[in-house]
Amino acid sequence: MATVGFHEPPKGDELNSRTLTAALACIAAIALVGCDPAGTDAKPDSSAATPAGESPTSAPVKEKEPVESKAVPNFVGMGLQSAQDAAQKEGFYALRSHDSAGRGRMQAFDRNWKVCSQNMAAGKVIPTDTVLDFGTVKLEEECPAGDAKNPEVVGGKMPNFVGKSVKVARKTLDSSTSITIKDAAQDRKVLMESNWRVCTQSPSPGAALNGQPVEFTAVKFEESC
Repeated sequence: MATVGFHEPPKGDELNSRTLTAALACIAAIALVGCDPAGTDAKPDSSAATPAGESPTSAPVKEKEPVESKAVPNFVGMGLQSAQDAAQKEGFYALRSHDSAGRGRMQAFDRNWKVCSQNMAAGKVIPTDTVLDFGTVKLEEECPAGDAKNPEVVGGKMPNFVGKSVKVARKTLDSSTSITIKDAAQDRKVLMESNWRVCTQSPSPGAALNGQPVEFTAVKFEESC
């Protein structure tokens, strides 16, 4: 009868020795793979210098196109809306307008105004991006010989505002000035100041302006003071 062999299990020291040997073998294998130059992907050097004679690529600079020049048409006598349309048709788009009567009115409805003057003479050749400024009055009004000159504060003295619009008077004075306006004819409120003209003023023309309150009496332009 065959005898069954009996193998004694490894003792503790022998087991620890085998475990340590296996761990060292694994560490050595990992180290070899990690240090292998062939196993590492080569990355491009982002800081590589630009080859001599070449400059870094950049977006091309777009040159400004030259502005076309044209002769200015004659707009005097036209309705403001028609004048603006005609100007734009010729390539002039920088358009402005003002009140030639010196009342400081806004041209809110262009069709209600007509052109009395233009800042660029008809026939003059100018770039089409030049500002065209039209002097205007309402359709029922007569064009003045020239734009009414607005008063100015000179040397800290009170200007003469009599006959001028209340709106222009207010705009001429410092924005911090306290202003009182009374109806010289009735007891109405002065709402649309460009429709009212000054009858009397205090301080009087030529008086020194030192921050004192200003008072005006006024009537509508079609009325007498």
